[in-house]
Amino acid sequence: MSAALPSAHTLLMIEDDTRLADMVTAYLAPSGYEVVHKIHGTAGLDYLKTSHTIPALVVLDLMLPDMDGLEICRHLRALPSPLNQLPVLMLSAKGDPMDRVIGLEVGADDYLPKPFEPRELLARIRALLRRQSEGKSAKSAQLLQFGSLEIDQDARQVHLSGALCDLTSYQFDLLVTLAERAGRVLSRDQIMEAVRGRELEAFDRSIDVHIGRIRQAIEADVKNPKRILTVRGVGYVFAKQQD
Repeated sequence: MSAALPSAHTLLMIEDDTRLADMVTAYLAPSGYEVVHKIHGTAGLDYLKTSHTIPALVVLDLMLPDMDGLEICRHLRALPSPLNQLPVLMLSAKGDPMDRVIGLEVGADDYLPKPFEPRELLARIRALLRRQSEGKSAKSAQLLQFGSLEIDQDARQVHLSGALCDLTSYQFDLLVTLAERAGRVLSRDQIMEAVRGRELEAFDRSIDVHIGRIRQAIEADVKNPKRILTVRGVGYVFAKQQD
């Protein structure tokens, strides 16, 4: 599975109604989507596990011959990344609001009752893919990478060459303040103002102590720092280019 490549134009449809699947395939083709159709849930899961192509989205019927869509969705969410992050659009002919609730609870991203207009299906697919793309962009913005130094703002963790760095919450905020402005010299007052908005703490002139402790965590040589540089008479700058 490590050799599998994502495809923005391939969709996996797990649906036992072949006439519906053929209609969907024909309708989506002019919009640039290729539909891989599987009748059984087990076949759909096997495709995800073994195919050299990772689909952009899964269209999943609730009622299938071998297992229901809820069970398939649970299996899918238990797969390794990035498969477990695939958007799932669940279909159901039952129209029971409880099915929608349960489907969303087990990991479906959207729910479309049958019968449906093909145009609505296309609109739902585009909306899910757009939402996923926006989510990836937001997540990427939360991850700051500088060579072997990785700052994960969501997890509030810093890793250097894969090893977790020991920083206090305040030191983490200070590091993020500098890293988000990499290449820009910040005075102590500017740093204080930026960090104060994230966490209330007495700061005064202890900034140098905090910087020293951050350097101990992320610098190979504290006496010759390469990441956080001192600009005499001004303040500090976080280096853009790092190893």
